[in-house]
Amino acid sequence: MSSLKDLARECGVSVATVSKALNGQHDISDATRARVREAAERLGYVPNMAARSMKTNRTYNLGVLFVDERQSGLSHEYFSAVLDSFKVRVERLGYDITFINRNLGGKTMTYLEHCHYRGVDGVVIACVDFYDPQVVELVNSDVPVVTIDHVFNNRMAILSDNVNGLQALVRCAYANGHRRIAFIHGERTAVTENRLAGFYKICAELGLEIPDVYVREGVYHDADRCAEETKFLLSLPQRPTCIIFPDDFSALGGYNAIAEAGLSIPEDISVMGYDGIYLSRVVKPELVTYQQDTTMLGRTAADKLIQMVEHPRITLAEQVLVTGKLLTGRSVKHI
Repeated sequence: MSSLKDLARECGVSVATVSKALNGQHDISDATRARVREAAERLGYVPNMAARSMKTNRTYNLGVLFVDERQSGLSHEYFSAVLDSFKVRVERLGYDITFINRNLGGKTMTYLEHCHYRGVDGVVIACVDFYDPQVVELVNSDVPVVTIDHVFNNRMAILSDNVNGLQALVRCAYANGHRRIAFIHGERTAVTENRLAGFYKICAELGLEIPDVYVREGVYHDADRCAEETKFLLSLPQRPTCIIFPDDFSALGGYNAIAEAGLSIPEDISVMGYDGIYLSRVVKPELVTYQQDTTMLGRTAADKLIQMVEHPRITLAEQVLVTGKLLTGRSVKHI
């Protein structure tokens, strides 16, 4: 394996110049930087991470705290897309990732203990019970933390624009003539609270009076639960003309319940989803949904976390809002 000295000898420059070229410093010429990097690739140079860690006091390892109580794991298309974007970005910036958990080789430890054990430089937190005492302990510790879709005081948070997402869906339904709009939301989380706020706000602006019975509590990523809530809505004396589901996967439960009732989408009732995953594009009829920008969510989380790790004194905790877009489909009828 080639060393910095080998690269310096190959390029006819000093070891310091090689180091600057590989670390992206700008006090050398572009030509020199390009020549050093070409030689590094040709000679198969790989940085010595142990030496790098000693020099910078960093491990170049970031933790990922991801706990999916629905047991769908990384098959959960929304979160897997966010985390994949995060992974691609941090690897491009020279970092590895480690999944944080409570068990290591049969030994139980807290999330914070695992972070210290692995020596991670920082942690991104997604899809967990944010009120879990161990999560709160980690957030309030000395470990730099970025949360996704949840806000803690004075901590970095990357948020999908759930308020505008729900408003976009309601506006779409309203523009197609729907006035009886039901909303099956997920379990009570910060995401749900924002979506409910967006739903009620836009309904008020449009002059829509939504009966309490039209707003149902489902469970994210649970098609069976959403099927039950759909059946309830269909049984009402004056059923809604359009149902908004908590996510695209759960909307499958609605599709099944509507079919079992002998009804058709969108001829008899219109439906909408949320997330904009691939499934929404292939289900029949194609689902009208709001697509969250998973690539930007993951990339922004990576950039902000690495900023906190590398420039802790000048990186301010902030809430970064990431917008998405409405995806059209054939699941909403104009009435």
